[in-house]
Amino acid sequence: MGLFDSLVNQVSHTLSGNAATGHGGMLDAVMGIINSPEIGGIQGLITLFQNKGLGNAMASWVSTGQNLPVSAEQIQQVLGNQHIQAVAQKLGISTTDAAQGLATMLPKIIDHLTPNGSVPHGDLLSEGLSLLKGKF
Repeated sequence: MGLFDSLVNQVSHTLSGNAATGHGGMLDAVMGIINSPEIGGIQGLITLFQNKGLGNAMASWVSTGQNLPVSAEQIQQVLGNQHIQAVAQKLGISTTDAAQGLATMLPKIIDHLTPNGSVPHGDLLSEGLSLLKGKF
């Protein structure tokens, strides 16, 4: 089993039991944010979180240790209204629910995309995101 097959299985296991709440759609939304040219991938997210004073939270998601939580308000502060509104519209939910969903999912996804405490680069990240998307 390859690295990304393992990641897909881990994310699937982490999110199992929550299918009724639309995590597949939220996963797609998180991947869209990560792949957004405005964000710049995981490295861009790291910079955004650092610039907003939440670098420690992001660092915990990338590291191999325990993930620090973030609130819906903090996610909105980092990503801005445009991204939150786009997710809400895409999923047919309120912006409050979109921000909460992102606050729940983003740490898990970043954690699983950086299993060894390092950020994947280039095609390796794209391949992993594609595999995660196909799983849900």
